[in-house]
Amino acid sequence: MAGLLTGFSLIVAIGAQNAYVLRVGLTRQNVFVVVLICTLSDIALISLGVGGIGTIVRHAPQALEVFRWFGVAFLAIFALRSFLRATKPGSLSPSESTRTKVGPAILATLAFTYLNPHVYLDTVVLEGSIANQFGSMKWWFALGAAISSTLWFTSLGFGSRYASRLMSRPVTWRILDIAIGVIVSGVAINLAFTALPK
Repeated sequence: MAGLLTGFSLIVAIGAQNAYVLRVGLTRQNVFVVVLICTLSDIALISLGVGGIGTIVRHAPQALEVFRWFGVAFLAIFALRSFLRATKPGSLSPSESTRTKVGPAILATLAFTYLNPHVYLDTVVLEGSIANQFGSMKWWFALGAAISSTLWFTSLGFGSRYASRLMSRPVTWRILDIAIGVIVSGVAINLAFTALPK
């Protein structure tokens, strides 16, 4: 339960990755692949943290700095593209004829997951540190955290399709893309100007 609640408290916050998964779910394109990558990535990072890799991450500020600036650049470009989509109603209604290829979706998901140094601080360092306080029970904590990630990404990706009737209106997509652009821009700005823990 501790792992489950900790995992939810860290993952539910509206961020760039969640905004991307939400948009993918609403378009019903490559949902399974995106949800699978996000879930398995979280499980892998949590496992690394519980296994003690968090100590290495804490002592590798140079690596986090590299991820920081790659992440800032990627998020800035994605935010700009979201704002541009919002100005073109014709591209806002998802259809089979404009289906996104799986390759770009995989690359975007990996970028949202691994180019943000905060994902390492949350899953590897923070959850890893908390888990290790449970001693021999730490892997049960990891299981709870993994379950929270699985439930969250599955619900976000596959659950959002039930809002498809509302999302069939171009104006709704315009609002969503503007909101996503604002969220991702905020994450990029925060990432650029917030000092990472040493």
